[in-house]
Parts: sequence; structure tokens; C-alpha cells
Amino acid sequence: MTAVNLKTLLTKANRNNYSVAGLVVICWEDAIAYTEAAHETKIPIILQAGPSCRQYTPVSILGKMFRHLAEQTKTPICCHLDHGFSYDECIEGIESGFTSVMFDGSKLPLNKNIKISSKISNIAHKHNVSVEGEVGIVGYHNGNNSFGTDIEEAKKYSLESGVDAMAISVGNTHLQQSKIAKIDYNKILKIQKISKLPLVLHGSSGINSNMRKKIARNTKVAKLNIGTELRITACKSLRQSYNKKKSSFDKIEIIKPSIIELKKHTKKIIKNIGPIL
Repeated sequence: MTAVNLKTLLTKANRNNYSVAGLVVICWEDAIAYTEAAHETKIPIILQAGPSCRQYTPVSILGKMFRHLAEQTKTPICCHLDHGFSYDECIEGIESGFTSVMFDGSKLPLNKNIKISSKISNIAHKHNVSVEGEVGIVGYHNGNNSFGTDIEEAKKYSLESGVDAMAISVGNTHLQQSKIAKIDYNKILKIQKISKLPLVLHGSSGINSNMRKKIARNTKVAKLNIGTELRITACKSLRQSYNKKKSSFDKIEIIKPSIIELKKHTKKIIKNIGPIL
């Protein structure tokens, strides 16, 4: 069994100067592609079930699914519930077999964010489950605006929340379809000076591969979340497959090529930011 918690993966990543990819799962085919990529490269990954994934598949099923896939490989895999917006969502994740949960209290006043994060952390740690929190707001491309992480707030949160990793906002944005993110690299360096926690960047699809590699090798950002970039690859391949096989009504036959392409792209990403083997 290779399901591990987030703290285990990120502590090792920080110690050895690399980052772990938080790979956003929407469906079974995504999770299969990511897991096979991890198995074949021997590079650890984080399978993430965000709100979009949970909208269509119950958390209890996702927890079992992620754990089942992790058990098929000797490569360490973290089973992560991403963007839990409430105490109840995070507790459900813990009870459903996830080895890590993220409490997204970024829109709350700092003290309330700390209070709920601490409450979740106390329970999670009793079950060997890690907790990720967030300070600052990572917005959405052509949607809600971002609010950069305040360094003093990050310091207070890291000291009082009890979480195992801290997501920050330094120019990263969710759902970016092109590499246009302007990352405040110096701000990352400032934040890591005032906190011992491994750092996390959401919205890393918008960060070009050279910058991702620089961040992974030279900072305490130990987790880079990547979803949009991989969804684009999978959907392009799916459309091509459908157009080639318009007379087929075998869904698996149509879907399989997209799994192969998604795995190829995943390998490229995790090799770029992962451990040097």
C-alpha cells in the first residue's frame, strides 16, 4: 500500500529540492492516467478531488477510488481532497479515506480561517491525515480576482493554524489556459523566510515550465497544482478520437486514446518539477 499523507511527500520534496504535482481529477480516466504516469516514472504524485469532481462523484466513492489506485503501485501517492470550503467537507474527506484535505478559508477573516483550520488539523492528525490551508486568494482567469498573500498574515497563519502546508497567492491564477502568469518570485522567497511550512501554488497551469522548474528546484514550494493544462490535453485527444471513430458506439474505444495522451503529458510535467532520478 503506497497511499501516504501530504506531509510525508512535501517534507521529502523540500528536503531534496523538488515539487510534487497536485493533479486535478475529474473522472476515473484522469486518475488512471495520472497513476500510471507515477508508476512508470517512479515519481510521487497527489491525486486531487476538487469541487468539480465531487459534484459528480460522492466523496465516499472518490476516497475508495483514490486509495484503490494508490495500492496498485509502489510509488507513493497522496489522496487529497482539494478546496474543502467547510469543516464538514473536510471531515467527510477524512472519514472517506483521503490521506490529506485542504481547507480553503482564504475568503474568511484571518482569525476565523485560523480557528477552523486548527480545528480540522487537530482531528486530521489523529487519523494521520494532513491538512493544507490557504492565505491570500487565488482567483480565476476571467473570473474572481486574486488577492496576494500578506506576509504577516502568512506568518501568523503558519504559526497558529496547525496545518501541514500553506497555499499562497503570488500571481498564480486558476483556470489559465495559456502560460501568462507573472509570478512574484521574490515574494515566495520572503514568505518562506517567515514560515517553516511547505508552500503550495494553485493554478500552476498558467506558469511556464521553466518557471515551474525554477520554483521547484530553488524554493520551498513543494506542491504545484495542475488541472487546466491536463484537461486541455485530454479533451483535444478525445475530440480527435471521436472524429476518427464517428461510426463507433464503443465509449471505451473512443476514450482510450485520451488516457494515453494524458499519461504522456503528465509524465512530462512530473519529470520537470519532480525528483532527479
